[in-house]
Amino acid sequence: MYYSDSDANSTIEVWDEDIDNLTFQVIGCAMKVRNVLGNGYQEVIYQRALAIELEACMISFEREKEQEVYYLDSLVGVRRADFIVNEELVVELKAVIRLEDVHLAQAKNYTVAYGFANGLLINFGSNRLEFKRVFNQHLNP
Repeated sequence: MYYSDSDANSTIEVWDEDIDNLTFQVIGCAMKVRNVLGNGYQEVIYQRALAIELEACMISFEREKEQEVYYLDSLVGVRRADFIVNEELVVELKAVIRLEDVHLAQAKNYTVAYGFANGLLINFGSNRLEFKRVFNQHLNP
């Protein structure tokens, strides 16, 4: 299956059956969490519930994995992705009524910071579960 990520500057198409299957599994876990909890909780509640569901499906992950941020040669801070799944997919969660461009930019930025080709942005806060596949434009020519 092909996924495309379009912006004003480019369109990227990626084919990777393994990452497609992993993304599908993570989305399935998120759907189960959303079906059980509904919307209206804080992001951390969904994060904890998704961790339980990923474990139940025997999907390898790390929560809140830190990544240092440098400006030139100086450490200027750290960021934490909600999930690093199977050491190849960065997953960012939100619990907002509507996803904004800044949320998408953050998720894309995480793919770059962690050096992964693919990411997933999941929003539990809207009337229906929302998810967007994001790509690291530096790794997907």
